[in-house]
Amino acid sequence: METGAVFEVYLLPGEYFVGDARYRIRTVLGSCVSITLWHRRLRIGAMSHFLLSERESGPDAEPAAGLSGRYGNDAMQLMVAQLQERGVLVRECEAKVFGGGTMFPSIEAGRQPGIGHRNGMAAEKLLSEYGVPVVSESLFGIGHRHILFDVATGDVWVRQGEKGGA
Repeated sequence: METGAVFEVYLLPGEYFVGDARYRIRTVLGSCVSITLWHRRLRIGAMSHFLLSERESGPDAEPAAGLSGRYGNDAMQLMVAQLQERGVLVRECEAKVFGGGTMFPSIEAGRQPGIGHRNGMAAEKLLSEYGVPVVSESLFGIGHRHILFDVATGDVWVRQGEKGGA
């Protein structure tokens, strides 16, 4: 059996990607969070790289010009819509969640909870609301993470980067 070419996709902050078994998706996370969704039978997956859990509300908030992968709740909606276009029900997927690290411990020490922690908690809440089981996670702590998601197998490799000083 011939194995076709594997395509690598690198996600920048605010991006997401949905693809089949031909793809591997990479990113580097600090306080941002990635949610991976994978359908075992169809070998279709999605991955986000969001910066904030949700848009700010109130009089100073910028108006929404549509959904944006910069925000966790928007990224999830965008991924779910593209999965549905490919015949995938999100409840049939399994999820893995990564990131939410503290990047500047000495600066963020007084802030409770920090942006990374809020992002991680929001990801877990979103997945619960969508009824998607979380099978693995690597959240919080100090420093960045390198993430590689192989859509063919559903495997996600995580390498924790150097931890910052306190």
